[in-house]
Amino acid sequence: MYIDPSTGGMLFQILAVLFGVISGIVLLFSSKIKMGYRRFLRFIRERRGQDTGDTNPEK
Repeated sequence: MYIDPSTGGMLFQILAVLFGVISGIVLLFSSKIKMGYRRFLRFIRERRGQDTGDTNPEK
């Protein structure tokens, strides 16, 4: 099977654009991502407090 030498350059250009787009999306929505992550952690902490029967999860 023969692969043209310029295929590597074309693949690199495609991957560079994809990396730029994905990092731009992460940058634009970073506050929403952080907020969702913190909400998820809070949910897990509250859930863990309910499962153990602990009335004060801040101990």
